[in-house]
Amino acid sequence: MDRNFLCLESALLAMEPVNAVLSLARQSGRGSITTEVQTFILDHCTKNVVGKDNTRHDIYMKNILKRIISAAESSNTDVVEGLYEQFACYMMLNMEDGSLNENNKIYKHISFYLSNGHNDMTLTNFVVKLQCSLNMLQGDTGCALWPSSLFLSEFILSHPWILSNKCCLEVGSGVGLVGVCLAYVGACKVVLTDGDASTLANMEHNIELNQHITKNRVECKYLLWETISESELQSFQADIILGADIIYDPRCVPHLLHVLSILLNCGKSRLYEEKVSMQCKKELNYYNKQKDISDNLSKKAPVAYIATVIRNQNTWSYFLRLAGEARISVQDITRMNKSFNLLPYMLSYDRESVYLFKLSSLCD
Repeated sequence: MDRNFLCLESALLAMEPVNAVLSLARQSGRGSITTEVQTFILDHCTKNVVGKDNTRHDIYMKNILKRIISAAESSNTDVVEGLYEQFACYMMLNMEDGSLNENNKIYKHISFYLSNGHNDMTLTNFVVKLQCSLNMLQGDTGCALWPSSLFLSEFILSHPWILSNKCCLEVGSGVGLVGVCLAYVGACKVVLTDGDASTLANMEHNIELNQHITKNRVECKYLLWETISESELQSFQADIILGADIIYDPRCVPHLLHVLSILLNCGKSRLYEEKVSMQCKKELNYYNKQKDISDNLSKKAPVAYIATVIRNQNTWSYFLRLAGEARISVQDITRMNKSFNLLPYMLSYDRESVYLFKLSSLCD
């Protein structure tokens, strides 16, 4: 399949905004909505998208076809007969965009174009199906697909060796896209967490939808930053902590830093120092103590990768100040660890607005 047509189909499956789809349709037709483009949409895209999950998708495709037909007519391009018929079917359903308030969830199919090792992007059979919210500005933000989650997913898929065979924990996991990507690259264990019950339920649903990828290696857990105990956090024993778009509310920043501080130290010295102290009291011999110290030091300390859009400079500065007080290093690695553009069809996704930071403990 031609790459332009491939991107067009992927954009429709991901339910990209109408203007973005229209732009890709024009690219496929070398500047216009040709009959070839129209036929492709009719034969390949409507059958894959329309009615697949719920009526929301029918509404989406109705709006797409309306704009496609209008753009073709305005440029004096013939409109294929089947396109008119399909659009007429939608009109007969008498669907109204605002009539489905009881069902504010939609399904998006996110297709990743992975590298074949020669800087060529080829579409593999890696498509993540996600139930997402339509009301991300009405209290359902955890079920929305945010740019930082897409950015972090691209990072994971572009640098799989960083996450492979690691125990990974994500804070504020949202729809669960990052967790599916972690399972895909071979993380030995993935724990996804969130402090909102409805978000957690939606996340669990998405992990189940992608069970062919996650293969029972992804666990979803309730984690409220304000109340989680130190012992509970230490029990995760995560090698790598991840987060996407979790630094936006200044009221949550102190709680987030508390959680990160414990997670970043749990594999390093605190528990071990307590163990050594007990051993000394029991007068264990010098050889055993040195062996335990050597084993402990050979274990790499946990690190965190946080992707974020800096929407408010004051909130970000507050986060950096508290991170410094907690002796957490925050390193901008956005340019150092560049990722492949694995979502070339997502014209609505502004990757240039996202930063990637690596966090580690400065404690001895």
